Amino acid sequence: MSKTKCIFLNGLIDLAQSRLGSKIVYKTDEFFAPAKRIINSWPPVFKEGVFDKHGKWMDGWETRRKRGKGHDYLILKLGKPGKINNVDIDTSYFSGNQPSKISLEACFSKKKLPSKNSKWITILKKKSTKANSHHFFYIKNKSIFTHIKLNIYPDGGVARIRIYGSMQTKKKFGKKIINLTSILNGATPIACNNEHFGRAENILAPGTGKNMGDGWETKRSRGKNFDWLIIKCATAGKISKIQIDTHHFKGNYPDKCSLQAACLNTKISDKAIVIRSRKWKLLLNKVKLHAHKKHNFQNKLMKNKKVNYIKINIFPDGGISRIRTFGRAE
Repeated sequence: MSKTKCIFLNGLIDLAQSRLGSKIVYKTDEFFAPAKRIINSWPPVFKEGVFDKHGKWMDGWETRRKRGKGHDYLILKLGKPGKINNVDIDTSYFSGNQPSKISLEACFSKKKLPSKNSKWITILKKKSTKANSHHFFYIKNKSIFTHIKLNIYPDGGVARIRIYGSMQTKKKFGKKIINLTSILNGATPIACNNEHFGRAENILAPGTGKNMGDGWETKRSRGKNFDWLIIKCATAGKISKIQIDTHHFKGNYPDKCSLQAACLNTKISDKAIVIRSRKWKLLLNKVKLHAHKKHNFQNKLMKNKKVNYIKINIFPDGGISRIRTFGRAE
């Protein structure tokens, strides 16, 4: 295993990301920058000297300066209902125009836009914000929510909101073949040793990667190490087909990769999972990879074995857009 440090991902995903179907369904104002940018999957950027008809172009949500009472807010409908563990309110590049304070409310509603009678619960009391900073908060309430209300006081701009938690998914998959490593089915990242250029979560996302940023990419290792990522499958199952997709990775795809797998008690700690993973059986022997290509493999080594955890090893480093493991739930 690579000697670089282990990053524990805690099996959490960003519930607010648009590729899961999350949408901004209401906002009080978006004069300077549209609210939909706040849930963009990419990190915010700053464009020096770029202006539009309303003023400076900003990568986030920004309201006009309020000259009366009240405050601005937006309502985010999660693509999938879920439990919230942590949030990140990111004011990157908003310096002098960030809100003075923020707070969060949440509710459960079957409607696109909750009605006036919907019961909103405060999950984060008013907190002061700083310019050009990430603001991380732990959420104690572990109820299942469908909508989040971000309040900004009294106005201003927020680059991104990340809602880290776990999706509520239907576990009854029947006998049909599914992608056991799809985030939409409930797969989650557990740990990796590096995600310098692209988040590990991206490798489980639906659809084809949009660019190199929409994948898992590690830094150049410059040594004899290798990089790795452990995934908890959506459910335990028997895998028949494996697909390693290096879409968009043309000069930085891994030279080779291998897969290991196991069926473990889901209550064991992530640390124990990482330690045990060193001795997991091979699901796929080390194989050569190529640029910008979908690599398809049949499961010949563990064909009749039930697995619920998969570890992908890449040699020596590089980027992968998606991993898909097709099989039946057991």
